[in-house]
Amino acid sequence: MLQSHYSSELLEKAVNEINRLPGIGSKTALRLALHLLRQDEERVEALAESLVEMRKGVHYCKVCYNICDEEKCEICSNPTRDSSLVCVVENVQDVMAIENTMQYRGLYHVLGGVISPMDGIGPSDLQIESLVERVKKGGVEEVILALSPTMEGDTTNYFIYRKLEETGVKVTVIARGIAQNDELQYTDEVTLGRALAGRIPFGK
Repeated sequence: MLQSHYSSELLEKAVNEINRLPGIGSKTALRLALHLLRQDEERVEALAESLVEMRKGVHYCKVCYNICDEEKCEICSNPTRDSSLVCVVENVQDVMAIENTMQYRGLYHVLGGVISPMDGIGPSDLQIESLVERVKKGGVEEVILALSPTMEGDTTNYFIYRKLEETGVKVTVIARGIAQNDELQYTDEVTLGRALAGRIPFGK
């Protein structure tokens, strides 16, 4: 493959950094960099500042590990939410997807991934122990496993179920209206809402 030849080292450096973003190929990175070059300096500075502020200022909620600007996210801090329900998801995008259904009023627990030995991700790399401790503290009556229906998602579901067995908490899993191997964040809101509403006891 031919190497791209840049007339500017600064442009090349910017393209290489943009190229590191997921889903951004070298051609798209170059197009974005050239687009930014055509913008007013103030607009580019505003973009750069917002990214730096986001990186420095965004936190993980100390309760559910969703992203937020304070110690606790808006969902965990909302007294109208049902704290007896905890929905376990893989990532922050899944929280957003479920919230968009406007059919769930409980709380969340973001694992930060799923168990995947092929990728070197084990249970200790995820927020599983913190979930178990959260349930042991009391107040949680049902844990809803809402991971994507993939082999890794199913493995993680089973691991969590076994870890929670001794607590006696009710463990359910979202209904399989979602196609096998589909990622939760890309599922349409109607299907996702129905899958949540039609959840069943784990193992049934």
